[in-house]
Amino acid sequence: MLPQEIIRRKREGQPVDPADIAALVEGLTHGSVTEGQVAAFAMAVFFRGMSRDESVALTLAMRDSGTVLDWTGLEGPVLDKHSTGGIGDNVSLMLAPAIAACGGFVPMISGRGLGHSGGTLDKLDSIPGYATQPDIETFRRVVEEAGCAIIGQTADLAPADKRFYGIRDVTATVESVPLITASILSKKLAAGLDGLVLDVKTGSGAFMATLESARDLAESLVGVANGAGLKTSALITGMDEPLASAAGNAVEVANAVDYLTGRHRDARLHEVVVSLAAELLALGGLADDAEAGRAKVEEAYASGRAAETFGRMVKALGGPGDFVERPEAYLKKAPVVRPVTAEHAGIVGAIDTRAVGVAVVELGGGRARASDTIDHTVGFTGLAGLGSTVGGDAPLAMVHARNEAHAARAEAALRSAYRVGDEAAAPSAAVLERIGPL
Repeated sequence: MLPQEIIRRKREGQPVDPADIAALVEGLTHGSVTEGQVAAFAMAVFFRGMSRDESVALTLAMRDSGTVLDWTGLEGPVLDKHSTGGIGDNVSLMLAPAIAACGGFVPMISGRGLGHSGGTLDKLDSIPGYATQPDIETFRRVVEEAGCAIIGQTADLAPADKRFYGIRDVTATVESVPLITASILSKKLAAGLDGLVLDVKTGSGAFMATLESARDLAESLVGVANGAGLKTSALITGMDEPLASAAGNAVEVANAVDYLTGRHRDARLHEVVVSLAAELLALGGLADDAEAGRAKVEEAYASGRAAETFGRMVKALGGPGDFVERPEAYLKKAPVVRPVTAEHAGIVGAIDTRAVGVAVVELGGGRARASDTIDHTVGFTGLAGLGSTVGGDAPLAMVHARNEAHAARAEAALRSAYRVGDEAAAPSAAVLERIGPL
């Protein structure tokens, strides 16, 4: 069928045959379908949606546009996790090595910061020498030897997704649930996984701000992934306050190392990490159920095996061999570090979490334009959570900035993001709902 006929059928709300969707994706990959035609198709999907079968067909076609990894020979299930993004979300850094320490293999393909949310690759770029964009052969070797590798998308994996996303980004069609679903899952399916757990965020710091919209996305992701043959479940988690007490790049890596070594673990962060890891161990058959999975992952942290695995991964991908033991020797520090005091003493009753993320971007810890260079040293540490008492010697956070002017602007932004009063407020729930087949 001609591309314009496929576009017309979708525009009119008529079903599109999976073979025609595959042909459209193949044409996008090889250049026989124009960017204008893909943009028109994306807009038609934005308004008309896609059936489950159409979403599965689009996901599989994008997966098959490049290399699909085969992990035959590994003595354990191949597992991964994906987050829809948030503030202080460094979960991947702790989860991947814990799963590997429990007998799984984790080829985690992560992204860079998007909008107000931080990116796992930007965090890992804080580690001197760490190669976030290795070739496929190195990626495979590190997964086999260390048990996990966290890298960025290579040109070989789901190349149609990269081109399709670029078109969506400039045509106001990014927010389409079927297109988000296909974009996320095509890369995960190309990684050759046996099981996947999804962390779908909701709240003031999430792209899906309402529970209803987060549930819609989670149900779409879980349904399409399982329809494509990948065992998948999702947890909807709260993002009405930063997940970790740190937000930035190097500061979140330091927070992750503290977590892995047991020096400090933020309570809500720990609940999300362990819940996702337990779910994944159950999906992969490494635990009888999520409860048994929790016990296994807690032991992986307590024994130090997860920290050791993270250290092996960092070294195998070019980072320092003693990074876990001496992170402060390698993570660069911001020139200005000082407390952000509250305007008055009281209890934190609400946080505009998105504004906290925007403040990190404005400090230089994210990108306003794709060409921007990130300052990995900047951000916030010691972020006060909901229900915390602030004032006097208890600041809202410590700001890490490149100069005094940036620090002053960040302080003002952070104060505006926090509502401090006299009423006690309970911390927001870490895990809200589970959606999946188990």
